[in-house]
Amino acid sequence: MTTTGTDMSTHTRPLSRQDYKTLGLAALGGALEFYDFIIFVFFAVVIGELFFPPDIPEWLRQFQTFGIFAAGYLARPLGGIIMAHFGDLVGRKRMFTLSIILMALPTLLIGLLPTHATLGILAPVLLLLLRILQGAAIGGEVPGAWVFVAEHVPAKRVGVACGVLTGGLTAGILLGSLVATAINKGMSPSEVSQWGWRLAFVLGGVFGILAMYLRRWLHETPVFAELQASKALAEELPLRTVLREHRSSVVISMLLTWLLSAGIVVVILMTPTYLQKVHAIAPADALQANSLAILALTLGCVVYGRLCDAIGSGRTFLLGSVLLAVTVNLFYRGLLGGSDALYAHYALAGFAVGLVGAVPHVMVHAFPPAVRFSGLSFSYNVAYAIFGGLTPMLVTLWMKEDVLAPSHYVTAISAVGFAVGLLLWQQQRRAARIAQPA
Repeated sequence: MTTTGTDMSTHTRPLSRQDYKTLGLAALGGALEFYDFIIFVFFAVVIGELFFPPDIPEWLRQFQTFGIFAAGYLARPLGGIIMAHFGDLVGRKRMFTLSIILMALPTLLIGLLPTHATLGILAPVLLLLLRILQGAAIGGEVPGAWVFVAEHVPAKRVGVACGVLTGGLTAGILLGSLVATAINKGMSPSEVSQWGWRLAFVLGGVFGILAMYLRRWLHETPVFAELQASKALAEELPLRTVLREHRSSVVISMLLTWLLSAGIVVVILMTPTYLQKVHAIAPADALQANSLAILALTLGCVVYGRLCDAIGSGRTFLLGSVLLAVTVNLFYRGLLGGSDALYAHYALAGFAVGLVGAVPHVMVHAFPPAVRFSGLSFSYNVAYAIFGGLTPMLVTLWMKEDVLAPSHYVTAISAVGFAVGLLLWQQQRRAARIAQPA
């Protein structure tokens, strides 16, 4: 792993008022932008009915609808790489603001988009294009946010800063769930189909504009400002430097992204449907339990980020991976005996998934400042496009043979997290021995 220089190792002061302000604004903006990206999935059924021909089979309609949703994930690597490239050359803040604009406008336009009844085949085509823009935006937002907060706070507070920011992103998922629940409970199905679904997207556009306004008060990171002043910016295409000189960092970052995607996609996003379809749990109970798990996840992100600062990322992933494997087995196996402990077990599993809050701590330390944004963005977005896209299909197929497939999949990826934690711990021990005076 590549060390990051004095910017990550010399400052141990507590977080200042300005640090808290930066963290708060970044986390709030991230939550609002993640809401914009995720709200689509909560209205996928309605969107499928409105944007595709009424005479096609239901399975094909849903397949096409989720295909458009998946297009947002596939667009992440390209958008993230391009935005990271300019983030390493012209500034973190500019790209941090651009990602908000690229997300807010398509979200607002989706809410105003005419349906198939008006535009015909052009309706799903325009929907697809807007979804691609959303994917490009989120591809720049998440890595950009991690880099931004990490380069603002003291080195000994990078873990908690990244944990708070990641917790903010997960809060965006909860916000989407709550808004969708409120719309579906407060309106009749015909009202939701006619205009209620649009309200969620228009609200998302407003959220994005609000987030863009809030980010006016953020400043360029001290690390990038120092690089700019000393003319130490990347002299060639940043990604070329990453792929030539930091391949091991890319591999480790991708493996941790696999762990992150397994926890979020399987335990948080897929499980509400799993509870309803496999265990016949009422939708209201499944969604409420999921909301509790997301709250626990948000708290877990902060706790694990703080642990990275206190005991190092190696030990954090060793402990966290074991806890994740234990709690997901407790949760999914417990469902076989009934749903009496549903809320408690799901909350524990959600907290354990909070280990994802420690992932950016490793990533921002893995690449030097001049190519940090590009290295992190490439690793994260490419890995998430692969693993985030394939995981639902793999687990769904696996469940045909094994009702505990979600548990087995997350447990297997927890072993990957444990192995990475062991590697990080060994590297940190060697670095500590080298740093000791003779």
